Amino acid sequence: MRKLSSIQKAYLAGFLDGDGSIYVRLKPNPTYKFGFQVAPYVIFFQSAKDEKNFQKLCSILGLGYMRKRNDGILEYTIGRAEAIAEFLSLVKPYVILKKKQIDLMQKIMCMKSLVKNKKDFEALMKLIDSFRELNYSKKRIKRTLTP
Repeated sequence: MRKLSSIQKAYLAGFLDGDGSIYVRLKPNPTYKFGFQVAPYVIFFQSAKDEKNFQKLCSILGLGYMRKRNDGILEYTIGRAEAIAEFLSLVKPYVILKKKQIDLMQKIMCMKSLVKNKKDFEALMKLIDSFRELNYSKKRIKRTLTP
């Protein structure tokens, strides 16, 4: 990502507050040590009617990818942990509505790097589940490790 002005950072923070989402998914995956993949995301949404301007926004970021959904919505997804950390550190001072989500995401990403055993991973899972109180989801389920 190129160097952004404070105005650009504030604009991106406002866009995230209004038309963005910050969350972490636990994807069942038996190839991972504890049976789940920890998948963090920052996503922006926009109507496909304004694709040209949304592409400008995406090009400023340069940290993810854009896709067009079948329902006429565009999504710009940042999914790499390093890119998420970089983006959140840039916009955090300007975010108003999603400060708690940013703090929680940063805590989860730090905690993930410190996981050494099953007990550590269970604590991480509990922290990830706490997004439930911050974000609305019809499909969110609580996961547990099998003995």
